[in-house]
Amino acid sequence: MSRRMKIDLSMILQKATKLVDEKGIDQLSLGELAEELGIRPPSLYNHLDGLNELKQKLAIHGLKQLYEHMLQAAVGRSGDDAIHALSKAYIKFVRTHPGLYDATNRFPDSADKELQQAQESVVQLVVQVLQAYNLKEDITVHMVRGLRSILHGFTSIEQMGGFGMPLDVDESFSILINTFIKGIHSVSEA
Repeated sequence: MSRRMKIDLSMILQKATKLVDEKGIDQLSLGELAEELGIRPPSLYNHLDGLNELKQKLAIHGLKQLYEHMLQAAVGRSGDDAIHALSKAYIKFVRTHPGLYDATNRFPDSADKELQQAQESVVQLVVQVLQAYNLKEDITVHMVRGLRSILHGFTSIEQMGGFGMPLDVDESFSILINTFIKGIHSVSEA
């Protein structure tokens, strides 16, 4: 008689992340996830209420992972160097985890407190990096929104295969971030 494997939410999210990164969030099913975990589908209901809750948990997990990647990149850096580092970490995260990143933007229940905390931690990290520029509070918010728009827009276009011209995409990204940084310096009070 084979021994049953004990699973937990962390294991479920790890396997679900692998699946969505390989096949996309729209292809995620509880049946395939259970098969990957070596369990029967009803066993997942010991940990989740269903597919929607799994997608919500993936959104939170993805934001926490994104935050960790950006934080690790920014540690020990400040100013322009920190912005470059956390921007590159963001791009690398999306390239590595396209399905998980997609989950962070498409399925979250915005009333979920855990989701709000995960989102806020990413925002606060960027705010903290921007403190080096001594910006007014409203300008800081505008800059956070601007950087998010750049990062999300760039990665979204890249994921759709929208950069077809024969130029180095990483160089384009570097020029874009440098231009953003020049904009910060133009409104900085430092």
